[in-house]
Amino acid sequence: MIRIGILGDIGSGKSYVAKSFGHPVFNADEEVSKLYKGNKNIYNKFKKILPQYFTTFPINKIKVSEAILDNKKNLNKIIKIIHLEVQKKMKEFLNKNKNKKFVILDIPLLLENKINNKKDVLVFVQSKKRDITNRLKKRSNFNHKLIKKFSNIQLPLDYKRKKSDYIIKNDFTKKTISINIRNILKKLQNERNSS
Repeated sequence: MIRIGILGDIGSGKSYVAKSFGHPVFNADEEVSKLYKGNKNIYNKFKKILPQYFTTFPINKIKVSEAILDNKKNLNKIIKIIHLEVQKKMKEFLNKNKNKKFVILDIPLLLENKINNKKDVLVFVQSKKRDITNRLKKRSNFNHKLIKKFSNIQLPLDYKRKKSDYIIKNDFTKKTISINIRNILKKLQNERNSS
């Protein structure tokens, strides 16, 4: 199994690129949403450390945002709790797909939380700042301050780009993405066959 980790800026189209590979995808953001809706254990932990924000289950994303915006230390507290659960879910996903040729890891803090392996193939999604801003503004939950806080806990984009094995220049057209992905998978398949 070859693990492909997707890196890039917030709003650069990482999830779209991840899905476009056509192989099983582990999407950390989707997993977090499921945990907020269905995991009472996480709610109890949130309530214990931040009782003024969390009073009802399921966990309300707006309350999570409020907690983060009020105090930057809250973001680290929340990530600490969520991170362990996301790692459990990822292990389940990898077990379930252990016989697959490729799996895609769409995890915003893949390098920051040291979830990646040395053997992981890293793909950096590069998009123009203007395109990213326009896309983010279209999101229903767009909050500039919140995005800034999340950006601040991420490693510099230059570092991620240098760490990556491949770069996909995302112009947000299906054709460009498809061609890039086809080339990457072809190269990886060839390397696999020759090793």
